Amino acid sequence: MTLPPSLSTAAPVVCILGPTASGKTASALAVARHERAAGRAVELISLDSALVFRDMDIGTAKPSAAERADVPHWLIDIRDPVQAYSAAEFRDDTLALIAEIRARGAQPVIVGGTMMYFHALTQGLAALPQADAAVRAALDAEAAREGWPAMHRRLAAHDPETAARLAPNDAQRIQRALEILHISGQTMSYWLARQKAEADAAPDAASAASRYTVISLEPSDRAVLHARIATRFDAMLDHGFIDEVARLRARGDLHPDLASMRCVGYRQAWDYLDGRDDRTTMRDKGIFATRQLCKRQLTWLRKIGGRSVIDCVRDDVVEQASRAVIDALAQARSA
Repeated sequence: MTLPPSLSTAAPVVCILGPTASGKTASALAVARHERAAGRAVELISLDSALVFRDMDIGTAKPSAAERADVPHWLIDIRDPVQAYSAAEFRDDTLALIAEIRARGAQPVIVGGTMMYFHALTQGLAALPQADAAVRAALDAEAAREGWPAMHRRLAAHDPETAARLAPNDAQRIQRALEILHISGQTMSYWLARQKAEADAAPDAASAASRYTVISLEPSDRAVLHARIATRFDAMLDHGFIDEVARLRARGDLHPDLASMRCVGYRQAWDYLDGRDDRTTMRDKGIFATRQLCKRQLTWLRKIGGRSVIDCVRDDVVEQASRAVIDALAQARSA
C-alpha cells in the first residue's frame, strides 16, 4: 500500500461515538477495511475507559485479537487493572497519537463511548482543586457507614447538576465531587462551567469544534437498544464472563473500589462471587447498570453540536454509519 504524505494538522479528526451496544466497533472495522481496499490506511483510537485494562476482555466487549491484528487499534490493554488511567492521560495520549498516525500518512478515527474522555479531548480539563488525602479518607469512612447512595443524596443537595449525571454507586466520582465542595466551597459544576467559559473565550475557541467530526450512533427506539444490551450481557455470561472476573479476584491485589472493578458488569459479578447476590439478581443488576450507562452516554451525546446522527437500531446501521464516516474522511483529506 502506498501511503499519502502526512495529513494536515488542520484536518478534522473523525469520531464514531455512541452508547454501549450501538455498533461502534463493527462500524469502525468496516470503515478501516473499506479504506484499506482503496489504498488508504486508517488507525483506530479507542475512546473507552474499560478497554484500557488488560485481562478484561469478555465483560468489556473488547475487539478480538484477530480484529486488532487486522486493523491497528490504540489505547487498548495499556493498563493493569490495579492501575488508574485519567481523562488527562487520555487527552495527552490521544493528541500525541493523532499526530503520529497522520505523520505515517494514515487517518486516525476515534471510536468509543466514554464521554468524559471526549469532553477532556475537545474542551480541555478544568483546573479543579488538588486532591486532599485527609478529606478523601474522611469521605471514605462516612461512605463505609452510610453507603455511597447516601453520599450521592448529600451531593445532590449541594450540586444537583453533578449528581444528576452520576450513578448512586459511582464512588470515585461522588467522592471527588464532595471533596471539591469541601476544599473549595464551590461545586464541581461551578468549576466545570468556569473552565468552559474560559475555553469559549480563548482566541481559538471558535475553531475548536471544527477539529472533530462526530458521527453519533443513537437509538430512535431505546427499548430496542435495551433488548440488545440484555442479549449481549447474556452472551458475555455464556462466554465465561464470571470465570474472567473470578480469575481477576484470584490475583489478590484487586478490590471493588478500583476503577477497573467499577466497570459495568464487573462490580455486579464481584458481588455475585462474594455471595451477595444470586445469579439471576446479578444478571438483572448488570443489565440495569448497563442501561443506566447508556442513558448517561446519550445525555452527553445530545449536547454535542453539529454531530451527524445515525439510528443505531436500524438493521443496516453498520452500512449507514460506515458510509457516513467514509464520507467524513474524504472531506478531512481535502481540508
